[in-house]
Amino acid sequence: MSTYKLNYTDSFGNGDANSLRSNPENGFNDLTSLAQSEKAVEELLIQQNPMQATDDHLIEFSEALRTVAKALRGSAEGKALAQAEAAEWKRRYELERSKNQELLNKAPLNGVCADESSSKGMDHLAKSPRLHVPENGKSGRYSMERICSHEVLQDGEANSPNGCNNKLKRKASFKLSWRCKGQANDQHKKEIVSFESGNITTADRSSKQISLTWETNPQTVIIFTKPNSTSVRILSVEMVRWLRDHKGLNVYVEPRVKAELLSESSSFDFVQTWEDDKEISLLHPKVDLVITLGGDGTVLWAASMFKGPVPPIVPFSMGSLGFMTPFHSEQYRDCLEAVLKGPISITLRHRLQCHIIRDKARHDYETEENTLVLNEVTIDRGISSYLTNLECYCDNSFVTCVQGDGLILSTTSGSTAYSLAAGGSMVHPQVPGILFTPICPHSLSFRPLILPDHVTVRVQVPFNSRSSAWVSFDGKGRKQLEAGDALVCSIAPWPVSTACQVESTHDFLRSIHDGLHWNLRKTQSSDGPRDT
Repeated sequence: MSTYKLNYTDSFGNGDANSLRSNPENGFNDLTSLAQSEKAVEELLIQQNPMQATDDHLIEFSEALRTVAKALRGSAEGKALAQAEAAEWKRRYELERSKNQELLNKAPLNGVCADESSSKGMDHLAKSPRLHVPENGKSGRYSMERICSHEVLQDGEANSPNGCNNKLKRKASFKLSWRCKGQANDQHKKEIVSFESGNITTADRSSKQISLTWETNPQTVIIFTKPNSTSVRILSVEMVRWLRDHKGLNVYVEPRVKAELLSESSSFDFVQTWEDDKEISLLHPKVDLVITLGGDGTVLWAASMFKGPVPPIVPFSMGSLGFMTPFHSEQYRDCLEAVLKGPISITLRHRLQCHIIRDKARHDYETEENTLVLNEVTIDRGISSYLTNLECYCDNSFVTCVQGDGLILSTTSGSTAYSLAAGGSMVHPQVPGILFTPICPHSLSFRPLILPDHVTVRVQVPFNSRSSAWVSFDGKGRKQLEAGDALVCSIAPWPVSTACQVESTHDFLRSIHDGLHWNLRKTQSSDGPRDT
């Protein structure tokens, strides 16, 4: 592109010539040159005599020059701001890179390899990779864990009967590796792959129906109930007494529920509870089974009480919709008899593990405590009148910039909740994935996405955002995200297992038919007009 030079000289011979020079390729080097250019334009206009000022064309042209100068100055300011932001992100990237290198030097990764395949084409099952989640919530470096290597050796005779060389060429060997995060000893099972004759086939998948069989009889149950419900309170009294007298189980309840039981009768003093959050964290090793009396919100509340592994949950429907509560309270004795005896079908519902990285950390990342959500994490504009401006990354690859009312990162269990209302698809709860659903986007082409479960999603509020954003976890724990703050989400290694009335797919389809009246319409009449 050529360089353009514009000279504007006083045609009347009064005063010195003033000129503006503009280089489209290189632009202005700094803001000083912009100020000088704008000043030159103003001096040019001042030096004009009254007769020239009356010229409409000259006035219009001078206003255009002012507009161009201001636009160039704004462009330079934006470029300087972008360079500063890029430098800051580069510094923080180098900082995390150095820290990861130090961790790598201290604890080298140990890969696991499956047996080498023989010339007979035996099936080999891949080693199971598991997701490693660091204690501080930060993602580790990617590592390649070796699954299996395969070679097809020479086959057939060296020469055919007719003397032609019919020897098979040696097939290229290959290796397959799980691309996983963290150390190999903390990874969770994805799927099993078999290798035969150089072909890759999926032998089994984690999405198959899972059955739970008790090796020893359950001894302790914990009951979570919906508050402010008379029917739930009556049922809890009856169920606690039945579990104690007929099944001989130890029963834990919430402090609120124990007070309600003692108000009914002092004979409920056998019921156990806890006093603070520290005791709640110690419940998991003691509890064999969780029972919820309420709706889906009660299941969410029960899952949030466990910051790590969650015991199997038996959810009874005493709410409104009941996408996660297939059991009916009227037959609670038969249901619990079958569950305690086993085996039972369960649904593994994945959870999102989220943490916030604050921009205030200049020398190190300041990460808040991890939060586990069963439905979704929502980022919205709050009370601000401006559109949200969110930069989204998937495993450090830029996805898009969200401009609208907000963004929903949902599990497949939460696909029938807020994500569905925002236009997302309904997904079977055992399909591993993360739903990426915008809220009222400022673009007609912005359609929802479903991302695989092994990715890490980062949502960043850019430094030039007009306003802050707000994030909530399963509709609770609302926090503010300032400019530069980021939310990092990935699939947690501890799913929530809920008991099925029949099996996972049957319960899911029944819930969308009964709860949402999905695709229900009047039956088409068969006695209408016919062709003669």
